[in-house]
Amino acid sequence: MLKFTQRHLLSNTVGVWWKNRLEKCGLATITSVPKPKQDRHVQSDIYSKPILCTPVPGPKSINKLHELNKFQNADAVTFFVDYKHSKGNYVVDVDGNVILDLFMQISSLPLGYNHPSLIKALYSPENMDVLINRPNLGSFPPDDFTDRLKRTLLAVAPPGLHQVYTFGCGSCANEFALKMAWQTYRTNQRKGRPPSQDELTSCILNKTPGCQPYTVLSFNGATHGRTLGVLACSHNRWNVKLDSPIMDWPVVEFPLIKYPYDQHAQVNRFEENKTLEEVEKQVWTYNKNEKPVTAIIVEPIQGEGGDRRASAAFYAQLQQICKQNGALFIVDEVQTGVGGTGKFWAHEHWQLNEPPDIVTFAKKMLQGGFYYKDEIRCMEAGRIYNTWNGDPGKLVSLEAVIDVIKENDLLSQVQQVGEKLLFGMMEIQEQFSQILHSARGQGTFCAIDVVDQETRDAIIQRLRNVGILVGAGGTSTIRLRPALILDEDHVDLFCQTLTNVLKTFH
Repeated sequence: MLKFTQRHLLSNTVGVWWKNRLEKCGLATITSVPKPKQDRHVQSDIYSKPILCTPVPGPKSINKLHELNKFQNADAVTFFVDYKHSKGNYVVDVDGNVILDLFMQISSLPLGYNHPSLIKALYSPENMDVLINRPNLGSFPPDDFTDRLKRTLLAVAPPGLHQVYTFGCGSCANEFALKMAWQTYRTNQRKGRPPSQDELTSCILNKTPGCQPYTVLSFNGATHGRTLGVLACSHNRWNVKLDSPIMDWPVVEFPLIKYPYDQHAQVNRFEENKTLEEVEKQVWTYNKNEKPVTAIIVEPIQGEGGDRRASAAFYAQLQQICKQNGALFIVDEVQTGVGGTGKFWAHEHWQLNEPPDIVTFAKKMLQGGFYYKDEIRCMEAGRIYNTWNGDPGKLVSLEAVIDVIKENDLLSQVQQVGEKLLFGMMEIQEQFSQILHSARGQGTFCAIDVVDQETRDAIIQRLRNVGILVGAGGTSTIRLRPALILDEDHVDLFCQTLTNVLKTFH
């Protein structure tokens, strides 16, 4: 167990500086690790508040960063983590700082760190074979693979979708979703005929008629991945795309929504209608120029793009535009899936008359993949395929996650805690209206905008240095991506700490 006493803190210059820094931000120095919490077994925290002994990153993290930089550009590293001692909602860095993690590896840990149910599942002897011998699932799946799919991915499938593929990550999932869209479009054009010999031979050399100039429509601010196809659908940061060859595909401005949505309903509907008109125009133009739009891909909430989302009616109309033009409606739930918005799938908030054609997933699902409609199922073997096609070992973990979510009704907890979190953020933005605005969220999937990027970055840094980890998004947005086990005590701690940090800007 990590222990940091007042004497340890004051034994060096850094400790003295850090004690003064904590007091300036209104937080008392913690003298020892608190006893394990007993009130909520699902939370599985052994820490009740942050514990700081160095700035973040501390000297050990900085030394390790210098070492890593010898082998790769590691400038994106925030700090190095002691995963052995991280627990529940708290991440511990290599310098011994215990930090309330409201970002959770970019929205990827559904139950926080070292949840006992996951540990039990991974240590179970009956799961050892699949953990040790990672199979080529497309050709040599393990004997219980079908049963695991039924207990995991199919048990939580979006309503109306019964087909699923698994992959390694979100980029892979979206990339293969685009491929399925192209295949579906061409299959529909053939009207039941098999591919011609000319198509089969010409596609090998990237020539028509085997390869067609198909396109996919996406939205400015979106992030769908960093492989070549989905890179053409990602429009957020220059360092993701600079110097990459990109296809000539249509991009439409996402509606400029003001929050709260209902308080600006008339303006927001105008912005949404303007965007929908532009979508229809771009689809018509590209189709006319023999560059058919085979799919529209959209996130329920643009996470990397600054937590921007529109109304349910907007997404329903996007779906109709797809249907009218023979394009697939692809919903990218890589970041929003698995309960963070208070529903297992964020698009369930839209209450569509029929499911999307494809729903992609990754992050909290612990592997990538996508669900899809029965009618677009690929008939030829090997067209949606790679060496691993996912990892059944991740299904072992996912099964434990799903059991915990159901047994502890975590979706209801996310809704309840999310209401308190959003209310707290709105109160804080009212108190510091010169710095913050536009608090918004669904469930605990929350964000708030800062007056400018420089101030946003300074707030994030100061929060980190008093033991709260949050994320950045868009131009000047702070975003929260906590685990599903976040409770109201954590919300109180975050809101009080954020208030104390904002007071240092006066």
